[in-house]
Amino acid sequence: MKKKELNINKSFVSSRREFIKTSMGVAGVGSLLGISELGYGSTQSRGNNMLEKTNIDLGFIPLNDCASLVIAKEKSYFEKHGLSVTLKKHSSWSGIRDNVMLGALDGAHMLASMPIATTLGIGTVKKATITPFTMALNGNGITVSHELYARMLEADPVAMQEKPVTAKALKKVIDEDKAKGRPQMTFATVFPVSTHNYELRYWMAAAGIDPDKDIRLTVIPPSYIVENLEARTIVGCCVGEPWNAVAVNEGVGRTLITKYELWNNSPEKVFGVNQEWAEKHPNTLNAILKALIEASIWLDDSENRLQAAQILAQENYVNAPLDVMKMSMTGTFQYARHLSPEPMHDFNVFHRYSANYPWASHAQWFISQMLRWGQIESPLSISELAASVYRPDLYARAASELNINIPSSMVKQEGIHDSSWQLSEAGSGIMMGPDKFFDQRVFNPAQVVDYIYDFAISAPRMTKDELNIVNS
Repeated sequence: MKKKELNINKSFVSSRREFIKTSMGVAGVGSLLGISELGYGSTQSRGNNMLEKTNIDLGFIPLNDCASLVIAKEKSYFEKHGLSVTLKKHSSWSGIRDNVMLGALDGAHMLASMPIATTLGIGTVKKATITPFTMALNGNGITVSHELYARMLEADPVAMQEKPVTAKALKKVIDEDKAKGRPQMTFATVFPVSTHNYELRYWMAAAGIDPDKDIRLTVIPPSYIVENLEARTIVGCCVGEPWNAVAVNEGVGRTLITKYELWNNSPEKVFGVNQEWAEKHPNTLNAILKALIEASIWLDDSENRLQAAQILAQENYVNAPLDVMKMSMTGTFQYARHLSPEPMHDFNVFHRYSANYPWASHAQWFISQMLRWGQIESPLSISELAASVYRPDLYARAASELNINIPSSMVKQEGIHDSSWQLSEAGSGIMMGPDKFFDQRVFNPAQVVDYIYDFAISAPRMTKDELNIVNS
């Protein structure tokens, strides 16, 4: 089977040949781009830093993790870097994608998997899209109706006491429904290629549930999830904050597990732009990134979180009750209305743990799930695609100009740290957070094909040998 052609910048990929060959990050961002480990080096002239465009339109979805865009606007970080930014609220991810694709938006708050899917043309026309900046880690939850929770508790009370909660009890409920000829239950995610879709599938499949055969999956925009849960058109969902908290606060549902528990400190939202826009506006993009980095640093100061929640709660942003907004934003999480909030310091991470760095290995994990569930139809080079979409080189320029320490690799293994650790390769070192998966699996980007085909439940469109041919 022929290698699938990708709509990517070939010269960019060529400059990352060592990364593509090894997929282990032995060639750091600095060595690939003439940037030293300490910053944007003298080997590459900065040239004319005049902004190509100053009036910028950026899109967002009303969620907690749009915060860096909002704070960059409200705290004048955009203005500091010479930008006049208008933030435009959208209700659906397809609206965000299409408006960026067509040029109605210069860039936007995007799902971490969206630039990859748009570059491939999954569910849309192909449009090379990149991300030079991760906006937030964690931030989602899987919430179910009270009726389903009660059935799960009755089916397997022992499993329901496990932390983190698995889908073992849900599997028993589904098996009971099958035996009695009942219709399949309907769960919602927010977009077909969303992080939420992959997380819900991952969680269910780990317990033996085939999400393509055992349940019905539907797509509902985030701000409409709670009303659909209340109307019983769905029995559960995977959605970002504040909508799990809203469901709990309104007595509509109960959260079973958070994204942090599914995969500690995993990427959730990114800032995305068209590749051609980035190439035409390099200095403008750099100014946007510097403003977002500074806003993210402000956000991760715990003393600022309540103020951030107050700003985000406003009607023109998330438009949610402050009591709900401040729950996760101030480091706590409430699983059910009758339970006390629990400490969860890392529920929303905006900068620490090198959170803003767009790891190519994060992109590889999302690509692995697209392949696992049959969204990618033909074999392709996973590392080449990841390197073309996730752009740490662009982040490195902005971060180094702000004297922010950056990793020297583009990839890292996931699932091997259950506590804080130090990324020692980055000059003076960067403190990183835990990165464990709830099922104890390890993701090694050097063995990504083996990883995909090691799952008992999957639906790839190609054989392992066919995928190996273009990933050897």
